[in-house]
Amino acid sequence: MAKITKEDALRYHAEGRPGKLEVATTKPHSTQRDLSLAYSPGVAHPCLEIEKNFDDIYKYTSKGNLVAVISNGTAVLGLGDIGAGAGKPVMEGKGFLFKIFADIDVFDIEIDNKNVDAIVETVKNIAVTFGGINLEDFKAPECFEVEERLKREVQIPLMHDDQHGTAIICSAGIINALELSGKKLDEAKIVISGAGAAAIACANLIISLGAKKENMIMLDSKGAIRADRNDLNKYKASFVTHRNVRTLAEAIAESDIFLGLSQANLVSKEMVKSMAKNPVIFAMANPDPEIPYDEAMSVRTDLIMATGRSDFPNQVNNVLGFPYIFRGALDVRATCINEEMKLAAVYALARLAKEAVPESVSKAYNATNLIFGREYIIPKPLDPRLIYTVAPAVAQAAMDSGVARKPIEDWDQYKLELSQRMGLDNQLLHGLVVRAKQNPKKIVFAEGNNLKVLRAANEVQHDGIAVPVLLGNVEEIKQLISQNQFDLNDISIIDPHAKESDGTRNSFAGLIWQKRQRKGITLEEANELTFNRNYFGIMMVDTGMADAMISGVTSHYGDVMGPALRLIGPKPNLNHISSMYIVMTKKGPLFFADTSVNLDPDVQTLVETTLLTADEVRKFNIEPIIAMVSYSNFGSVKSSEHTKALDRVRQTIDYLHKNHPELIVDGEVQMNFALNKELRSQKFPFTSLENRDVNTIIFPNLTSGNIAYKLIQEIGGAEAIGPILMGMKKPIHVVPTECSVREIVNMITIAVVDAQ
Repeated sequence: MAKITKEDALRYHAEGRPGKLEVATTKPHSTQRDLSLAYSPGVAHPCLEIEKNFDDIYKYTSKGNLVAVISNGTAVLGLGDIGAGAGKPVMEGKGFLFKIFADIDVFDIEIDNKNVDAIVETVKNIAVTFGGINLEDFKAPECFEVEERLKREVQIPLMHDDQHGTAIICSAGIINALELSGKKLDEAKIVISGAGAAAIACANLIISLGAKKENMIMLDSKGAIRADRNDLNKYKASFVTHRNVRTLAEAIAESDIFLGLSQANLVSKEMVKSMAKNPVIFAMANPDPEIPYDEAMSVRTDLIMATGRSDFPNQVNNVLGFPYIFRGALDVRATCINEEMKLAAVYALARLAKEAVPESVSKAYNATNLIFGREYIIPKPLDPRLIYTVAPAVAQAAMDSGVARKPIEDWDQYKLELSQRMGLDNQLLHGLVVRAKQNPKKIVFAEGNNLKVLRAANEVQHDGIAVPVLLGNVEEIKQLISQNQFDLNDISIIDPHAKESDGTRNSFAGLIWQKRQRKGITLEEANELTFNRNYFGIMMVDTGMADAMISGVTSHYGDVMGPALRLIGPKPNLNHISSMYIVMTKKGPLFFADTSVNLDPDVQTLVETTLLTADEVRKFNIEPIIAMVSYSNFGSVKSSEHTKALDRVRQTIDYLHKNHPELIVDGEVQMNFALNKELRSQKFPFTSLENRDVNTIIFPNLTSGNIAYKLIQEIGGAEAIGPILMGMKKPIHVVPTECSVREIVNMITIAVVDAQ
């Protein structure tokens, strides 16, 4: 798993606007009329409507899409009772996941009180604000009483995710694991290590699925839950065993299923060997399981295993459940989250794992064998089908069980709305990171003595995204590493000026001279160029000593691109390279080209740029819908001696329509018509873009493209990733001088995927 340093985590939470969530306005607010409508006197009208009909609160306020994440900080992750305030970053993080995976808004609420009565009263009194309540990080056994009482007191969806989220994902995996092992749940002998909130919820849910309580043995830190113990609360007491076992080793012998919700390294290889034929192990302790995956698999070839970790098959991850469970419950205005809804989520997840996996998911995980089987019994967290698979199942169960107040009538439309809720930007970035980590590549950093570059190198090495190589003075770089406490002691550092590099430089000089001797460069001049870190890094990539190069933080763009073009150059059959930015917007990613290479492109360059961009967009598992923009709409400005740039766009479109009819591209079109399909359909119904959402913009020149992405980045609050150079024989990428560490990391990720 990725190594996260204290400094990394603190900087992430503190940089920019502190924390991870903000409240954003959803209505116009630029005029006095807007303010009068938003507040006094206009706001009185929806207030009076709600007074007359309370259900109108869903019509006029954010209640219907608002969930409270509530905690008192008594059982925060693996940190224990650290207090309500100290737990706030976790609650913000939960809200963060609700938003990015299911487009659900969240207020996190920390209650500084451990008294069950006070907690219940507080939540009950504020419940009117919310469409749903997610209880988080309350310790057992109080968490059981809090949830039980609140389910009776409030009439909105409510769930303690530490209990039921884990149970739902675990149960889906158990169903599929038993199917593969040829066993029946009602006959399976089950051992549960742990007797806290998650363990008891898992036990209860698999009983709902058909497991027999008499076939279960639950253990806590003192051993098996037995009738002769006098230290059991009522929740543990309901799982006493009458079998003559006391230890985990005794319990696990000849068992079919082991569920671990306890702590690391409790299970030995001998215990795994003692299990029944075709055993199932869910070792879910985090961050380290009850037995390491490799150890368990080394002693049984018939084992099906899951953990809580992302670096092994079958990850039990709550994010597969809670965002979509609440999404479905909110969308039908359910009065609760009942057993039927939880079971519906279980079966939906289990079914999804058996369906053919989309190519985009396989590519995201760099896998060619994502098919239902021993190493794939649970869907992947980045599967885009989750939102329109799990949420509708939960919504349907709410309707069938009579707790839905707003039934869904058009399921096809509902599923379409769900898929459109989420822009593709988060999936895109997450998918790139996952792909990079599957096969990290060696990336040379030309500016290895720069602090931002070192931070980025530290991050990508810890995350397993890339293998960095730093260029620069070895002692200077080591001193920076030590001063900033980076964990880069084993990183490769090369100083082109050092005597140890003489042999490499001489080899590079000979190659440069061969490439450029008919361009006026002497061998002596080539040798001098190899002292330049950009030239040295480019030659490392050219000769295969590295897979890609990153530069630009302290270098002028031309100082990197010039040597790259002269020494590596474009791919065969291309006359030009081009560049593209990915602009992350709230509506999803937009791809802008050309933004940094071709100043005033001719028709051939525009054609090549469009084709290169289309190929690049497809690498992100997105079909390009391309608009070529200008200041005219489909001939609205007539050709003249002043419209040469416009004429080139028109000629490019003619060429593409004739020679690449499979490409969805049209123009020339103004930007507002390109991005507004309703407006475009009204005015220009003939366009081949039809009623499609344009995701790719080709600009007529570098000036317009560069201005556009910087404008939307600064004013629109979008995140821009790039420039991504397209058409080079080998990956050389140049970051802007003003870039952040995050932007460097994003570019490294793209460079790795490019090199793959």
